[in-house]
Amino acid sequence: MTSASRVLLCAMNRQTDLLCPDKARLRPSAGIPVFQNRIRLRWAAWLLLALVGIAPCRADDWPQWLGPHRDGIWRETGIVKSFPPGGPPVLWRTAIGTGFAGPAVTQGRVFVMDRTVEPGGSNPANPTAKKEGTSLERVLCLDDKDGQILWKYAYPCAFNISYPSGPRTTPAVDHGKVYTLGAVGDLCCLEAGNGQVVWSRQLRKDYGVDSPVWGFAGHPLVDGKKLICLVRGDGSTVVAFDKDTGKELWRALSAREPGYCPPVIYEAGGKRQLIVWDPESVNSLDPETGKVYWSIPFAVNTGMSIATPRRLGDLLLVTCFYNGSLMLRLADDQPAATELWRGRSNSEIKTDGLHSVFCTPFIEDGYIYGVCSYGQLRCLKAGTGERVWETYAATGGKHERWASAFIVKNGDRFFLFNEKGDLIIAKLSPKGYDEISRAHLLAPTNSMPGRDVVWSHPAFANRCMYARNDKEIICVNLGAP
Repeated sequence: MTSASRVLLCAMNRQTDLLCPDKARLRPSAGIPVFQNRIRLRWAAWLLLALVGIAPCRADDWPQWLGPHRDGIWRETGIVKSFPPGGPPVLWRTAIGTGFAGPAVTQGRVFVMDRTVEPGGSNPANPTAKKEGTSLERVLCLDDKDGQILWKYAYPCAFNISYPSGPRTTPAVDHGKVYTLGAVGDLCCLEAGNGQVVWSRQLRKDYGVDSPVWGFAGHPLVDGKKLICLVRGDGSTVVAFDKDTGKELWRALSAREPGYCPPVIYEAGGKRQLIVWDPESVNSLDPETGKVYWSIPFAVNTGMSIATPRRLGDLLLVTCFYNGSLMLRLADDQPAATELWRGRSNSEIKTDGLHSVFCTPFIEDGYIYGVCSYGQLRCLKAGTGERVWETYAATGGKHERWASAFIVKNGDRFFLFNEKGDLIIAKLSPKGYDEISRAHLLAPTNSMPGRDVVWSHPAFANRCMYARNDKEIICVNLGAP
């Protein structure tokens, strides 16, 4: 929506509020003409918008991992169909520290986590070395209009994990609070307005556990009064906390490792089901109590349960680097699941379906679209796992281990942000990959996998994309002219 239309709509709303500031105070006989005037004014305003060629557009926030509904769908309208020459305009750039954590955007603010090394501290050069480095982990709040940092919250943090660039998780923002989980288990609830600490916990200390090999990476999930997190330990693979106090409400599941997969809630079989995929099994729990509804074994090598489980109707998909995919069928009359198919290959090279690393796939109209172990964007039949097509065009253009692109749907198109810092508009269908437009927007600065990459999921809000590397966060205008 243009600035002119915003002004007009604001004026319209102010005028109707003046006409009817409080309907409860109106006498019944007096309320009718005022209400009629209000309707006439609204119709007149919308008619004027139509006459001057301004269409109302939908706007959304991106307050958590994968967006408002945690499904990777960007529902805003008025989005550019293809990029102009030179690419879409970058509205602002702000310097930040290192990290893999993507941003959350809500109510005019951008929240992101990073890491800075203190003077005299260290950052291991070898990404696989679990050597402690002294640093600060930070939560930053920026103004989404100009990128100005409004507040910071920092705490000392000794990294003892592999790939120690920085925090991994996207903040979750809910009702004026921002919830963050650091790479070595610092769980914080902060006031979104000023960064003041409401409560905090240190998961390693509180539960007597070590950090996972690649750190705490399961994006926290806000559900009602609960904050649901992957932790670790006997009976505490997943824990629900009171989001207002940090008090534990329940704990559930035991696994040697917690994995890195974000918890997600789907409604099926007449119940809301919390899906927790750890490296040993796919599990469904009652989100209110932690009671296990069902569990399907699915052993995953090196603890790499990462990609968010995706649902299409009664189908539920999980996919991983070494062990490929598992498709479950959810019962429609009770919380239950049965195996529909699973991949046969445990090889990262000789794959037979989809072996995702950390790219969450997308499922629609009976087909799966996702990035495989060496950068192959693939299409599979959801009902059987049969491969339909593949291409390297969306990632790095060649066969590279862990090559990636993040997939978000908007309308009838997809926005793919790849590890080279390119944003791509494309159509994905069983017929193939149809690239519409591409722009290079962010420099790949993280060299931990042996090449320079951007491994951070962007946010889409306010008709913009917000993305970061290890040096800066940018806001890119994607609104249609």
